[in-house]
Amino acid sequence: MTISEQEIQADLLGAGIIRAVALMSLVAMVAICHIYAEQIQLGFELQERVVLRTVLYVVAILSFPVMKFIRHVLVRLSQSGDSDKSAKRRYLSVIIISMAMAESIGFYGLLMYVLGDSFNTLYIFIGLSALAMFLYQPKKEEYISIIKALDAGK
Repeated sequence: MTISEQEIQADLLGAGIIRAVALMSLVAMVAICHIYAEQIQLGFELQERVVLRTVLYVVAILSFPVMKFIRHVLVRLSQSGDSDKSAKRRYLSVIIISMAMAESIGFYGLLMYVLGDSFNTLYIFIGLSALAMFLYQPKKEEYISIIKALDAGK
C-alpha cells in the first residue's frame, strides 16, 4: 500500500497540533508568571533554591539524550507489535510522550520561579523546553518508517 504526500501531511496534522498546544502551554507559563508575579512566589531561601536549581539543570540537560533514546525506542515499538492501532495512532502516541517529556523541563522553570527565582531561570528552562520540542518535533520520515514497517508485517 502506498500513501500519498497529502495523506501523510493530513495524518501529521494531529501531531503538529499536539506540538503547538505544548508550545502554547510554555507561553502560558511565562504569562502566568508575569501576570501573578509576586502573588505566586513563595520566597524560599537562596541556598535551598541554588541546590534545587542545580539539580534541575542537570536533570534538564540529561533529559535530552534520554528523550532521544526513548523516542527511538517508541518509534521502533510502533513499527512492530500485534496491536490493531493504525500507524497514525501509534505515531501520535510517540509525539504525545515526546512533548510531555519536553514540557516537563518548562515546569522546572515554573517551579523555580514559584520558589522565588528570577525570570532568568524561568526563561532558561522554558527555552530548553522549547528547544526539546524543536529537536523532537514530528518527523515525516519517522511516520513513513512506521507505515512501511506495518505494511511489511501484514
